[in-house]
Amino acid sequence: MVTLPALPPDFPGSLPEYLVFITLEELGKQAGVDFTFQSQFGGGRLQRGGLVIDFFFSNPPGLAINAQGEYFHYLQGTGTIARDVLTREQLAQEGITLIFIDAEDAERDRHFYVREALQFRDHSKLSRS
Repeated sequence: MVTLPALPPDFPGSLPEYLVFITLEELGKQAGVDFTFQSQFGGGRLQRGGLVIDFFFSNPPGLAINAQGEYFHYLQGTGTIARDVLTREQLAQEGITLIFIDAEDAERDRHFYVREALQFRDHSKLSRS
C-alpha cells in the first residue's frame, strides 16, 4: 500500500489537488512560474460561463489539469460529469487541453499520472467514456 502525504491544514484545496501540486513541484515545476493553482478562467465561478481550473500552465503552454475526486466529480450524477466535459470543450475552443487526473490514480501512482498529464495524455474515467 502507498503511503500518502498528509494534506496540510493551510492548503487551499483537496487531497487529490495537493498530490498533483506536490508532484509538479517534485518534477521541477514552480507554482507562479510554470503554473497557477486554482486559476480563474473567464471570470471564475462568479461569472456566467466562468471556470476555476485546478492547474493552468504556461510551461507547457496550452495545458490545464483538473484533479477529479470520486465524490465530487463522479458520484454527483450526470450533471456534474456533463459540466466537466463542457469545461474541457470550452477550454479546447481556446486552444487549451484539459487533462483530468482521477483521485484514485493520483493516490496509486501520482508521479506516473502527472508525468502523463504533462505530456497531454489523459487516463481518467472521463477520457474513457
